Amino acid sequence: MAKQTQMHISQAQQERVILVGVDLDNGMQTEACLDELEELVKTAGAVTVAKAVQKRDRIHPGHYIGKGKLEEIKMMLQTYDASGIVCDDELSPAQMKNLEQMLQTKIMDRTMVILDIFASRAMSKEGKIQVELAQLKYRLSRLAGIGASMSRLGGGIGTRGPGETKLETNRRYIKERIGELNQEAKEIQTHRQLLRNQRNKKGIPLISLVGYTNAGKSTLINALTDAGVLAEDKLFATLDTTTRKVKLPNGSEILLTDTVGFIQKLPHHLIQAFRATLEELCYCDILLHVVDASNENRQEHMKTVYETLKNLHCEATPVITVYNKTDKEIELPLPIDTIARDKVAVSAKTKQGLEDMLEKIEALLKSFRKSMNVLLPYTEGSLLHKIHGKCEIVAEQHRAEGVFLELYADEEMEKRLQCYVTEQ
Repeated sequence: MAKQTQMHISQAQQERVILVGVDLDNGMQTEACLDELEELVKTAGAVTVAKAVQKRDRIHPGHYIGKGKLEEIKMMLQTYDASGIVCDDELSPAQMKNLEQMLQTKIMDRTMVILDIFASRAMSKEGKIQVELAQLKYRLSRLAGIGASMSRLGGGIGTRGPGETKLETNRRYIKERIGELNQEAKEIQTHRQLLRNQRNKKGIPLISLVGYTNAGKSTLINALTDAGVLAEDKLFATLDTTTRKVKLPNGSEILLTDTVGFIQKLPHHLIQAFRATLEELCYCDILLHVVDASNENRQEHMKTVYETLKNLHCEATPVITVYNKTDKEIELPLPIDTIARDKVAVSAKTKQGLEDMLEKIEALLKSFRKSMNVLLPYTEGSLLHKIHGKCEIVAEQHRAEGVFLELYADEEMEKRLQCYVTEQ
């Protein structure tokens, strides 16, 4: 595998940066976004020395902010001895180039910071492939000077020979590497499909934890399973997915999966690269939407999560909202969630409310299944084995004519057992 291309902003000497945002009549939301960006920058290893916000009707297409604000930031760079600026939105190639020329400093955007964090957090082969793919697509769109002649290298007069520019060499390498990574991503998708098919045969329900970054998903899965997932009070502490078995109060088992946290303005390159992983959410039986109930921006975070799920076409998957961190001081009442099928308040840290949460999962799973009474002949031993693996059995009696079962069955098993239905 070729050497992974990375764009780390964190270096041995801690960078000092100024955060820059544009307020499009959002007021408090812009302030919250910059606070979040400060956390992202801190996670990436830099320190925020100042913030600058400009109120505008729209983002400046040429250099993100107005020229007056640019002069102010130029002074701030000197005053605070800053090594660069970080813009709260994804910059276009032209905006980045113009800002560099005008400010003569390092220019970064929210996307670059998030990609840097993901690059440092990816541990599994799958995670590394997906992050590198996102980084390369981001870089490719920012290589300057494409030009008509560039696209014709290798064909026609004046386009052959050793005169290939460094820029085009970089472009060609990136395109080739993206092709390799896309192929590896397809293999990941195929592998996930095989795992899904095996899981469907076993009939174990799959529950996925989703939520805003740092909502406490990893702490929750650790509290339920002793999974040992890294749980830090940092944004994107968990990147690679973890799946563990959990026993419900009725004795049946579910598979619980931890996923990467969502965030406002999540880079589209990242969503595309992680599509193979995120598409798993569409095949889950239930999504546990974990919300940091102690966060003052919790309503906005919930909105971001639901918008991301909609973009991934997962809005039809049933949701249970889990209001986490109730051990902290929280503002009541809790946000109203009209999308979720059910809700529960818990503290993953103290394990309070976890039993109640498992009961709600159990009840929702039961609602998907049909209650049936069947009398199975003793000759149907293999079908009985399948029932034990795929159905929730309420009662079982061995009678002279066969095995009587009171159970809850999914659609597939309901069809198989239709001819054995009995009253009592």
